[in-house]
Amino acid sequence: MRVAVVGVVGRLGRALVAALEGAPLTGGRPPIGWDQPELELDTVTAASFGALLDRERPEAVIHTAAWTDVDANAREPELAMRRNGTAVGEIARACAARGTDLVFISSNEVFDGRRTDGLGYRPDDPRNPINPYGAAKARAELLASEAFAGSAGRLAIVRTAWLFGPPGNDFPAKIAAAALRARAVGERLRVTGDEVGTPTYAPDLAAAIVALVGVDRPPVPGSVAIHHLVNGGRASRADWAREVLRALAIEVEVVDVPAATWERASTPPLWAVLEPTPLPSGVPMRPWREALADAVPALRRDLAG
Repeated sequence: MRVAVVGVVGRLGRALVAALEGAPLTGGRPPIGWDQPELELDTVTAASFGALLDRERPEAVIHTAAWTDVDANAREPELAMRRNGTAVGEIARACAARGTDLVFISSNEVFDGRRTDGLGYRPDDPRNPINPYGAAKARAELLASEAFAGSAGRLAIVRTAWLFGPPGNDFPAKIAAAALRARAVGERLRVTGDEVGTPTYAPDLAAAIVALVGVDRPPVPGSVAIHHLVNGGRASRADWAREVLRALAIEVEVVDVPAATWERASTPPLWAVLEPTPLPSGVPMRPWREALADAVPALRRDLAG
């Protein structure tokens, strides 16, 4: 199977390339990779993306590229809608017209995060974004679904949350660096305690997506499947920080503070928990703490360097 990955230089894109290179479904062939400048989210159209499809002829496209700086999205909502919303619609139209399967990566931020029943959001829960990033992702889901109505191709929307992993500059790396600075001046580390979600390891997410592409394809052409793919368990940002520092043996006191402590351009959903959907194997993604343990050696090397 010929698979193309849009956004190969990103965190998830890199993990997908590695996962696909060793996957039986690709027959040992490396995936097709697209990113800037060949594909610009600001200017992509169904025609321009269709030209890439006609040139390479993949059977499935995994679209991971996105503008993920949520605060920058809030400062420039029109640009956010273009890059994370309408651009996805253009890509979906091109895929649907050719019967090419599409996997689009969405976010927990399509939900408002205001539920109080302790349950994770399910795929059929109503979307209600509260910031421009979430609004753009919600619009992308709708545009892609409309594009695939009546298509010979199949659409899978994959929502995930709190992604971390190589190449760094993620929450664990930032927390570790902040903790070292705090320790150096004898201060405590203040971390949000009322924002709860599921840290998700990029290589684990990539493996789950590959499993979906290879096995769990919607049975009816033109159908839409929504998957929630996250590691097991949940944590507040402060809990996650404590686990990172424990794994790195950095002794700094972590103090829970409300998200409102910091003034931000974007308003994050406080409840970022997704109810996982089943994988083809029936085995759920492992708990996030186990995944974090795999990320620690690289994180330790980065700190030392």
